[in-house]
Amino acid sequence: MKKLFLMGALLLAGLGVLYTFRSQPAYTNFPPQKGKVWVAFGDSLTSGYGASDGHDYPAQLSQRLRFPILNLGAPGQTSQDALGRVDEVLRVNPGVVLLCFGGNDTLNQVPASETFHNLAEVIDRLQAGGAFVVLIGVHSASVRDKYHAQFKKLAQEKHALFVPNILGGVLGNPGLMSDYVHPNDEGYSVIAARLEKTLQPLLPQLAPN
Repeated sequence: MKKLFLMGALLLAGLGVLYTFRSQPAYTNFPPQKGKVWVAFGDSLTSGYGASDGHDYPAQLSQRLRFPILNLGAPGQTSQDALGRVDEVLRVNPGVVLLCFGGNDTLNQVPASETFHNLAEVIDRLQAGGAFVVLIGVHSASVRDKYHAQFKKLAQEKHALFVPNILGGVLGNPGLMSDYVHPNDEGYSVIAARLEKTLQPLLPQLAPN
């Protein structure tokens, strides 16, 4: 009887270890391998076009999380421009990179294959530098979102955290938009809240000490 009890206890313990192991997210560089700096890297949605000073999404997310986030957003840039700026990001030794490109690609009718090839290279270089990448999805310039599946697939392939369609519920809502593409202060607040909710479970391993 004792032997059976002991075997059962060992089995339950083994299953507990297995469950714990499987419950851990299989992300690349989780926790970050080198740096501690959080960087928001993107286009006008990141720089905060349409927002008043201090109300871009990185600033509002920084306030929510209570640690600094460096804003390296630049209006008008495409995924190709992102490739040319990766070294700028790596120079600050990032621990976490919030990556948001693709909006200008779709507006400029850049082929999706080119966009996602560029994003894959950007992620590879950031991850090679030790950073944990948060891939932020944007809706394609079409009624049906032709980007969602490709963003999701890319995140899975690169083992990056994926936040889908960051403008969902914001785009097209007059109370949350400064123009037909960019949010206002309240719209960026929605984005910051969405990112906070996604990141919150991972913060014990991601937040800078």
